[in-house]
Amino acid sequence: MTTIGKLPAFRQFLGKAWALSVPYFKSDERWRARGLLLAIIALNLGLVYMAVLFNDWNKLFYDSLQNKQADVFWTQLGRFTYLAFAFIIIAVYKFYLTQLLEMRWRAWMTGHYLQRWLSAHAFYKLELSRFTRPLNSEATNPDNPDQRIQEDLNLFTSYTIGLSMGLLNSVVTLASFVGILWGLSGGFAFSFQGNEYNIPGFMVWMAILYCVTGSVLTHYIGRPQIKLNFEQQRYEADFRHHMVRVREYSESIALDKGEAVERMQLDSRFSQLLGNYLQLIKAQKNLIWFTSFFGQAAVVFPFVVAAPRFFSGAIQLGELMQISSAFGQVQGALSWFVDSYSSLASWRATTDRLTSFEEAVSAAALDNHSLTSTDSQALHTSDLTVALPTGAVLLSHASLNAKGGDSVLLQGPSGSGKSTLFRAFAGIWPFASGKIERPAEAMFIPQRPYFPNGPLRDALAYPQAASAYTDDALRQALAEALLPNLTEQLDKSDAWGQKLSGGEQQRLALARVFLKKPKWVFADEATSALDENAENIIYRRLLALVQYAQGAIISIAHRPAVAAFHTTHWQLENQPEEATALYQVRVRQTGS
Repeated sequence: MTTIGKLPAFRQFLGKAWALSVPYFKSDERWRARGLLLAIIALNLGLVYMAVLFNDWNKLFYDSLQNKQADVFWTQLGRFTYLAFAFIIIAVYKFYLTQLLEMRWRAWMTGHYLQRWLSAHAFYKLELSRFTRPLNSEATNPDNPDQRIQEDLNLFTSYTIGLSMGLLNSVVTLASFVGILWGLSGGFAFSFQGNEYNIPGFMVWMAILYCVTGSVLTHYIGRPQIKLNFEQQRYEADFRHHMVRVREYSESIALDKGEAVERMQLDSRFSQLLGNYLQLIKAQKNLIWFTSFFGQAAVVFPFVVAAPRFFSGAIQLGELMQISSAFGQVQGALSWFVDSYSSLASWRATTDRLTSFEEAVSAAALDNHSLTSTDSQALHTSDLTVALPTGAVLLSHASLNAKGGDSVLLQGPSGSGKSTLFRAFAGIWPFASGKIERPAEAMFIPQRPYFPNGPLRDALAYPQAASAYTDDALRQALAEALLPNLTEQLDKSDAWGQKLSGGEQQRLALARVFLKKPKWVFADEATSALDENAENIIYRRLLALVQYAQGAIISIAHRPAVAAFHTTHWQLENQPEEATALYQVRVRQTGS
């Protein structure tokens, strides 16, 4: 792609970076944010002004040395003291306020993205999307949302403020010193083919030529870092994510003796990480070769150019040092791109990752697949079509009905989509369309219940606050779910999802139902890990609970013992190959 062809892509990238940056400065914290930003800008301008004063000081100080003017020397030394003191104060508060703005900006963006990620089931839809789109489709299939929110937001705020303030500082420095350097450098006279020529402000033109050449070479040497930084963040997150999965499934892995396989998987991910990092190091090494040479040459370059004037007596030592200082400031300002290239590459990678995450979250929030859910006193579906993430249609235009007092058992072959239909009833399945009327006072018990780490009372009351229930109510719910051994452990903190056995986890999930007493209960294999006697007791109590509330229970189960508690069966049956859906629902009554 030519340089001209890259400009639209670059403008598009800047637009995305702007779109990520602006919301904070328009938020409810906008006045504090803008105030901090203006203060930081003022302090940056203050540092540039101090540099101008130091440049003027250079001339007076070094001239006093050359002319052996002791009184001027001591006066300028005293002046340096208060200049340095002012510089230190400005530098310290610039650092402090910059860090404060970064912290507040990161806090706001973290809250903003957590809210969006956890709203409208976006977090759930993003995970499902990983199975429906190509793995290399980064724009619509973002990996590791946790890493985007935790790490990328931190890097984005830090790089954005640092680079933007650095660019501002460079622009103001250039504007402040280019006139000084122009006046100090004089003209460069030379003859060509008998004609005399004079180039005014010769040192300025040399600085521009020097830095433009350096910037172009820096870009071509360093641009592989953009992609490598992007990949490095992804590999780091994948490696960390797999280690978290090993911790979460430690018992299953230990029982399967899968340590060797997990080690191989972790080694493979770490090898990818190291391989990419090695390429990144090599790319950075190549850039450092050039920038180090560029920086060192810049130290002597102004002396080489200005030396003839000094040795001819046209300028004194102080003016030579002032030229060197001014050239250094102009060259440093023009070299912002060279000096910041590695940071720019990391910022570009981070911004691209956040942009893809932003697009995916926005798409997930809008992706409802025309499924309409409304509150009702009964369960009724009309024109309900349920599909798999792959696009295969499970049910087409299904109409199902259940009313208060019913007990419904949903059965079908393994993999026929019973749990998928269960998710559609809950209104969270994005690959469904049609209309569902569902009672508001309903609870869904999934196959794998979730328990937050912390006090048992919080795990039991989740997602409500435990303070909404008395200790007696919490203990009664545990007792009804056949967990009397836990009734005195309400304040004990633990990782309950790992500590409890499968049967205990199911009973703790059922204890939530007994605690909250909903009218309707949707249970997906909610007692599959219980023995027959415990299952019998639990189901009798669930039926008594919903019947007392004039509600209903809808269960997914395979055991004949569970079927005895239900009067209506919804059976998923295979349809002919030419049918538009894989299954149909046959409804039959079995009597009390």
